[in-house]
Amino acid sequence: MKLETKIWDLREYSKNIEEYPYIKEIKDVVLNGGLVALPTETVYGLGADATNQEAVSKIYQAKGRPSDNPLIVHIHDISQMDRFIDKLDPKVRQLMDAFWPGPISFILPLKSGYLCEKVTGGLNSIAVRMPSHLIGRGLLQLINKPIAAPSANISGRPSPTTFDHVFNDLNGRIDGIINGDQSEEGLESTVLDCTQYPFRIARPGSVTQSMIETIIPHSIAQSDFNESAKPIAPGMKYKHYSPDTPITILEGLSQKIPDNDKWNQTAFVVPKSLSHYLPKESIFIKLCEDKDDIKQANHLIYSILHDIDQRDDIVQAYIFGFEKNDNTEAIMNRMLKAAGNQIVNEVSL
Repeated sequence: MKLETKIWDLREYSKNIEEYPYIKEIKDVVLNGGLVALPTETVYGLGADATNQEAVSKIYQAKGRPSDNPLIVHIHDISQMDRFIDKLDPKVRQLMDAFWPGPISFILPLKSGYLCEKVTGGLNSIAVRMPSHLIGRGLLQLINKPIAAPSANISGRPSPTTFDHVFNDLNGRIDGIINGDQSEEGLESTVLDCTQYPFRIARPGSVTQSMIETIIPHSIAQSDFNESAKPIAPGMKYKHYSPDTPITILEGLSQKIPDNDKWNQTAFVVPKSLSHYLPKESIFIKLCEDKDDIKQANHLIYSILHDIDQRDDIVQAYIFGFEKNDNTEAIMNRMLKAAGNQIVNEVSL
């Protein structure tokens, strides 16, 4: 059954969220088991009361998400974890003090009985995050319950970083969408598995291994983002981040691609500084100013993937593949999944 999805514009919100129009209505929707898409600094999340089994089940239904794909629980204060985290390692608390609020989630041992079973994907652990976004954080403080919130999109599609992305995917499927401008980071949070030591990065993000080891040296084991039989974090097992338009990673763009009419419906998503290598018949889409501007590429990549699908003049796209290092690990993880690991070199085009 199609829902009437309400739209709440909070782009002008700046201070006291309790006095803002629509806030009581939004709070009531969540506390009564509804689904609300809300902005965070990473991507827009699809929020539901993490203690309500029926509400969390609606997340899986609205997204078409596999039931064994666990959700991240969002909080506004560390004390909220007392009811559902079995034990907090002092090293983990040290990292939380350093990076929260912010774009990192911690997988922790679960204390059963408070969160609904559906939120964990059948695991005995749970990923927890404290977002820094003004609106998202304000709502969490007002509702004062842990909120399960995966990305607010159809499962497998590019994650949403704007209101329009959410609306295009979930209008008619959820109770409401908050319009809160474009997400600042543009990629999902780093997920750090803290159920063992050394810790392990289960999903790379803008908080990198070197940043974590600045706080606790030699604390991260070698990470492996290959698919596993039982995913412990979103994005590990199933197809993710993929537009309908075929995507291929283009490595080694260092010489001119010959002009040819075959490129007239092909988009090349590359740094502006490399655009002179592209065939004149192709469609250039700026990924960032130059290949060292990873922050801008992170910020834009999902919007670009969404926009490619909206354009009738594009039938395929090539996206610039960054050299792998600590700073590019997150964006290359997302782009490779979006491309289904399809990679070419410029000389083989």
